Amino acid sequence: MKGLGFCSLIIFLFLGFMPAFAQQGSYVMVVHGGAGTILKKNMSPAQEAAYRAGITRALQAGYKILSTGGTSLDAVTAAVKVLEDDSLFNAGKGAVFTHDGRNEMDAAIMDGKTRAAGAVAGVTIVRNPITAARAVMEKSEHVMMVGPGADKFAREAGLEIVDPSYFRTEMRWRSLQQALKDDSLKKIQSNAAVAPGKLGIKNRDNKFGTVGAVALDKQGNLAAATSTGGMTDKKFGRIGDSPIIGAGTYANNQTVAVSCTGWGEYYIRNVVAYDLSALMEYKGLPVQQAAREVITKVGNMGGDGGLIALDKNGNMAMPFNTEGMYRGSVTKDGKIVVEIYK
Repeated sequence: MKGLGFCSLIIFLFLGFMPAFAQQGSYVMVVHGGAGTILKKNMSPAQEAAYRAGITRALQAGYKILSTGGTSLDAVTAAVKVLEDDSLFNAGKGAVFTHDGRNEMDAAIMDGKTRAAGAVAGVTIVRNPITAARAVMEKSEHVMMVGPGADKFAREAGLEIVDPSYFRTEMRWRSLQQALKDDSLKKIQSNAAVAPGKLGIKNRDNKFGTVGAVALDKQGNLAAATSTGGMTDKKFGRIGDSPIIGAGTYANNQTVAVSCTGWGEYYIRNVVAYDLSALMEYKGLPVQQAAREVITKVGNMGGDGGLIALDKNGNMAMPFNTEGMYRGSVTKDGKIVVEIYK
């Protein structure tokens, strides 16, 4: 540094830190459409194009709001609604069937600024479950509502109500029939001993799927939203991690916004979304490292899946331990990138 004048020193330091400044604030939204055994060899060009188009539409919907000064809450709501309306994804129309042949959906949303949150589980008549979750957050004193009560609340809140048949697709119905033949519950019980130290067997591709979005708006506020049809052939009113704040969904302006996808029981046990935030808050880990650590914990326990995370500076992470995850991001300049495979 000897021989450098004061002005030269300032220029030197500025240039040295330019990459960090350039990275911060780059990403304004990240979305996912579920993780699992997603292999290119099993995907036709037309199918791949349809999935990419669905993720792109969700990002465009959110970015339109963010780019005009709208809130991150409105952006994640809009993005998730697009995916709920797309029957390719397991949320809203195209949700998987329960053991009893019903579509029961879960959703959650969280405001990183106030840490207000809303969630619904087991709803059956709300066209867009994410709107029901937001109504719980904004129009009630509660955080979570379930089943018929949640449906009734959504109706009274003026949300769009549809006949349960709206959610049915032939592809999901065939998946249920196959799952019933496989008798999934007995397989889990009989194979649990095959993997000592694990709490279950490797999940089936037809068993899970979720959609989600995380966003950072121009005011510096984070938000996260997640929506799912749950597991094919789920029984006894089973609820996964998606509507559970801190497990599948979390947002905190001081750290990160997170939306998870995968085998929910493992995400609940590991409190994955909050654990990621805590690693950043208490250990000072960057979002990418914290995200990798929590997915590693899930994998070590025997679970699979992934997540998307966006920190307060606009840095993102999208780790997963499956063969693929439908995912995409958009930067503040409007550039969209969509990925599917490893």
